[in-house]
Amino acid sequence: MNPPARYIRRARPTDIPEILAIERECFVEPWEEEVFVQTMEWTPFFFLVAMADGKIRGFAVGCMEHTGAAVYGHVSNLGVTATYRGTGLGRLLVARLERQFVLEGAEGALLEVRVSNTDAQDFYRRLGYREAFLLSGYYSNGEDALVMMRDLPL
Repeated sequence: MNPPARYIRRARPTDIPEILAIERECFVEPWEEEVFVQTMEWTPFFFLVAMADGKIRGFAVGCMEHTGAAVYGHVSNLGVTATYRGTGLGRLLVARLERQFVLEGAEGALLEVRVSNTDAQDFYRRLGYREAFLLSGYYSNGEDALVMMRDLPL
């Protein structure tokens, strides 16, 4: 039986080279390979890839955060190749990550996005995320991050 044309699955160590290529295409300050390797070891249930036409076309990385008052799922990284942006793969990745957050007891989800990255902000707004607060100088070049959050269904 052939797999569907588009689907989400858990990332595997052999996926790292393709994930790195997408990361470098998407981000000004890409994560290093070792960060992906460690993340896969520490949070394997929150490291996903989007498959389309037989290849990895996107990925999502998350983790759980316990603030003492609440439990949140943290969308740590999300990347989709340029040719597959706008096709729904990013939305599928976030939805699958959020489902895993709910299974692990998260009440909400949060993420950081560069204040200059208005396309990503618009994308997350369409998914129900709202601006929460700014983190001054969050990125290594001194750019601020906008923290966006949303409630998750229990």
